[in-house]
Amino acid sequence: MPKSTVNPIVLYDGICGLCNRLIQFLLKRDVRDRFRFASLQSDFAGSLLRHHGIDGIDLDTVYVVVDQGRESERLLARSDAVLHVLGELGGVWSVSRLGKIVPSLIRNRIYDLVADNRYRIFGKYDSCLLPDKSHQHKFLDLTGSPKVR
Repeated sequence: MPKSTVNPIVLYDGICGLCNRLIQFLLKRDVRDRFRFASLQSDFAGSLLRHHGIDGIDLDTVYVVVDQGRESERLLARSDAVLHVLGELGGVWSVSRLGKIVPSLIRNRIYDLVADNRYRIFGKYDSCLLPDKSHQHKFLDLTGSPKVR
């Protein structure tokens, strides 16, 4: 499958310690400036999820929007979303695509186990963390962000 020319948008739980670590991991390794981000608590993410028929109240799921604004737009969730972003990093992280060998039912059960325990293990913030100034252009839920159709 060819890589998208539109930036994938990662929708994550902004108060989750694990989710914030994932975002920091991606920011550090996103040398091609591919990813954009929005917390699930934001109006931007809520609007985007409603466009896909999803209730934005579910904070247990990480989503990735691929080809946003195009006819080929699609929403990936849970383990499919994680495998996609790792694969998009390229290099050694491309090996993550092998994770697709494992049936999604099994991958998502593991994902759900982690999601159900993430606050207890990785902690929880009182509010969404603000990105460093050098990365603010990547966060679509900040003031001045483009609107979702």
